[in-house]
Amino acid sequence: MIGLDTNVLVRYLTQDDPIQSPQATRLIEQKLSEANPGFVSVVAIVETVWVLERAYGFAALEIATAIENALQADALVIENEPEVFTAMIALKDGRGSFSDALIAALGAKAGCRRTLTFDRKAAKLSGFVLVSAA
Repeated sequence: MIGLDTNVLVRYLTQDDPIQSPQATRLIEQKLSEANPGFVSVVAIVETVWVLERAYGFAALEIATAIENALQADALVIENEPEVFTAMIALKDGRGSFSDALIAALGAKAGCRRTLTFDRKAAKLSGFVLVSAA
């Protein structure tokens, strides 16, 4: 197994660079496999979402689809896959940001009864409670 950095994922998903995008595509589609997968950390997933949203202007549904495709790829191992899936569904359903939903899902996995926040938008997600209400 080999780790994949955010920039490899972004080049693969956006196909925006004439040199690096074909290299990323060849790596992910031809060199990686179920027997020799690429590892995608939670940090790389969160960074990828941030870059796609902020730098490329992808809509939430486009980002959710990209994450869903990564989760379904046999050649990729996604760290904390069930929690990433939960966050992807929240994003897809318009219930909150990917990163906030992932924070709540990872907290629940760690045994947290709730995650405290000052963020009113995040507090609308299951698992979050506003600090003032705690």
